[in-house]
Amino acid sequence: MGGTIGDIEGMPFVEAFRQFQFRVKRENICCVHVSLIPQPKTTGEQKTKPTQSSVRELRGLGISPDIIVCRSVTPLAESVKDKISLFCHVDPEQVYCVHDVTSIYRVPLLLQAQGADEFLIRRLSLDTSGVKVSAVNHMARWKELADRHDRLLKEVCIVLVGKYTELSDSYASVIKALQHASLAVNHRLDLKCIEACDLEPETLQDNPQRYHEAWREVTGANGLIVPGGFGIRGTDGKILACKWARTKKVPFLGVCLGLQCAVIEFARNVLNWEGANSTEFDQATKHPVVIDMPEHNQGQMGGTMRLGKRKTNFKTEKSILRKLYHNQEFVEERHRHRYEVNPEVVSALEEKGMKFIGRSEDGERMEIMELEGHPYYVGVQFHPEYISRPMKPSPPYLGLLLASCNKLQAYASRGFRPTPRMSFCEDSDREDELYAETNHLNDDASEQSA
Repeated sequence: MGGTIGDIEGMPFVEAFRQFQFRVKRENICCVHVSLIPQPKTTGEQKTKPTQSSVRELRGLGISPDIIVCRSVTPLAESVKDKISLFCHVDPEQVYCVHDVTSIYRVPLLLQAQGADEFLIRRLSLDTSGVKVSAVNHMARWKELADRHDRLLKEVCIVLVGKYTELSDSYASVIKALQHASLAVNHRLDLKCIEACDLEPETLQDNPQRYHEAWREVTGANGLIVPGGFGIRGTDGKILACKWARTKKVPFLGVCLGLQCAVIEFARNVLNWEGANSTEFDQATKHPVVIDMPEHNQGQMGGTMRLGKRKTNFKTEKSILRKLYHNQEFVEERHRHRYEVNPEVVSALEEKGMKFIGRSEDGERMEIMELEGHPYYVGVQFHPEYISRPMKPSPPYLGLLLASCNKLQAYASRGFRPTPRMSFCEDSDREDELYAETNHLNDDASEQSA
């Protein structure tokens, strides 16, 4: 925990935490207090008074920190660490410094170097027998990931066409998933977030500069992503972005509403169904290609969403996304939506090349869409960004970045397997050599065991 302990809004949380530690017992909980160490530029002195004050107040509320993590610009001086230890009543080994580093991926390595992992094992009495070797390997892979992040030279430009871009946290999970995937393909992410409304003809009349700037970003992108959202505002702009990606062969990923906009655009411009729409936006549409789910009652928003982890079955082996998921028969991803593709129009859409290769267990809900003849035009009804991790990027996002870097075919030619350096594409001859050498050694080992 961190921040100002005395905030009135935070008091219920602190009291809940105080009670919780007694419920689970001391051996099952470790309290970590994160505190800022100010360092005025005029003196350069690292100040400990704010940390002392916050720990004192925390103890007065019934919570004693086991670990104090000190955020600072520069590494913590030993004298400062000893001072914090003395006045906050913790051992020096319980005071850790997290100073500014080149990337957030360096923080776990920084804490490990100070012995945080060993302290937590002792403090929580964790049984580590049989896992030490895998833990060492994991941290070695993590170090390689952090090193790779620092030496990235190439950039890939992804444009996110959204509705809430003014709120920095609105697409936090999506942005993280894009960062994980871009790191996996050895490219630095150049992310442009634009308002979907700015792509619409009305903006051309009201604010031509914003209109042309938005379209300049779209037309210059290596890849496009249209994320989820609710309501009619900006949907025309999202549909226009889907059309651009489809007709110009630009790698595209539609998530939730993004999938639905792609279906609407395809129905209007390929099937020539004039006015095709979602019942969310037009209840009277003649061509409802996206409809309310059976369990959703119009006007009653509470408790009517399809939420949580659901199973999606692949219907064919000829699927780029299935291969990105390592040829699994099904995947389980998290959902959050009230509308879905109308099953009655699926056959007409598939006849023109929009294939729904992933469906729900009962076969009625369209979960994954792929467009035939396109380098990468994929839509998913679920939210794969929720379970993306730095060393395990989300497959739909990974596919988007691979295609945007023109590396998807090379990755496919290797059987959709990363190189020994945990990379999903090669950027140098040396990496190709390492991959060939490792395969040769594996082949020799297989022959000997046979």
